[in-house]
Amino acid sequence: MIIEDALNIYTDGSSLSGPRRGGIGIRFITINDKGNEEIRDIELPGYKGATNNQMELYACKQALKEAQKLYALHLFKKIVIFTDSRYVADNYKTALFNWSRNKWRGRDNRPVLNADIWKDIIKCVRKTNHIVEFEWIKGHSKNIHNKAVDKLAKKSAKNAFNAPLSVVSVRRKRTTKSVEIGSVKMQGQRLKIRIITTEYLKTQRLFKYRYEVLSKGSKYFENVDFIFSNKSIRDGHCYIVSLNKITNNPTIIKVIEEIDCKTGEQL
Repeated sequence: MIIEDALNIYTDGSSLSGPRRGGIGIRFITINDKGNEEIRDIELPGYKGATNNQMELYACKQALKEAQKLYALHLFKKIVIFTDSRYVADNYKTALFNWSRNKWRGRDNRPVLNADIWKDIIKCVRKTNHIVEFEWIKGHSKNIHNKAVDKLAKKSAKNAFNAPLSVVSVRRKRTTKSVEIGSVKMQGQRLKIRIITTEYLKTQRLFKYRYEVLSKGSKYFENVDFIFSNKSIRDGHCYIVSLNKITNNPTIIKVIEEIDCKTGEQL
């Protein structure tokens, strides 16, 4: 799918494991005076520790930055970014019209993840002074441009020379259960928890924690979930905390005390 009077941009993000790293792929396509496609691929190194959603977003951000450097945008009627990421395509207008006006929070006041990259995308969009549209295309299809950016993104991930986009401190979980978002219902209860990962969300000035439940009397015992807090607590440490009552926006209301991870007793 190529639009004749637009600057067409195909983007893709990739995330590889062992160790985790991500990459981006960008391709510009324009139509010249003879009606032929002119293609320009952008090859950039990837990022250590990046998730797939981060790379899908970052590819769009970098594409818009490159577009302003490489093209006279006034020659095009609009800019169209083609992505196979539903996460990007389905949330772009919400980010533009809602999240950006609501301090980067969504329903139930839940912090928007990857808000710093979304913010940069919106800034880039506004800086173009152009109509910018996001179109979803099916990934791994017969579309040659989608296949091309997929290869570029994987190549970028294999050359992940850049530092992580966000710093996540990680400890090994003890439970055999996997992460299940929403597996711990917020009922205003107190729980004993152990912090597994810590990530600071600089846009909202909050911490995002992955934790496991230590309270043996709780029906959520050994469940692993995510929670937000404005309290700074340490990964690998255990605490008694009180929770809010909004499962869609799980939040630590109060850190009551730190406890010994082995005995469960107060330190």
